[in-house]
Amino acid sequence: MFRAKEEEIEKKKMEVRDKVHAHLGRVEEATKRLAEIREELEALTDPMRKEVSMVRKRIDTVNRELKPLGLSCQKKEREYKEALEAFNDKNKEKAQLVSKLVELVGESEKLRMKKLEELSRNIEALP
Repeated sequence: MFRAKEEEIEKKKMEVRDKVHAHLGRVEEATKRLAEIREELEALTDPMRKEVSMVRKRIDTVNRELKPLGLSCQKKEREYKEALEAFNDKNKEKAQLVSKLVELVGESEKLRMKKLEELSRNIEALP
């Protein structure tokens, strides 16, 4: 009877040990699966971070390149406006001078015609 009880206890002990081993196996499997899931998540976020980082660096580089170009553009725009203003001033001056020339030529023609008429009268008045 004692031996039967010992065997029953040993049998129960083996059943519990088997259940514990089975449970540990499932726990290990779940742990492995969780580790795989964590790795997949990290792999998903890493490329995005790298891409975002690369795009940000490129934006910074382009920004640094834009600053001197903007300054150069403003400088040339200022130079253009100054040159345009000088051009327009010279054009106005030229137009005024052309007007003055036309006026002088007209006056000169009138004076020459007057002189010619006077000379013509003088010639007619000769005996």
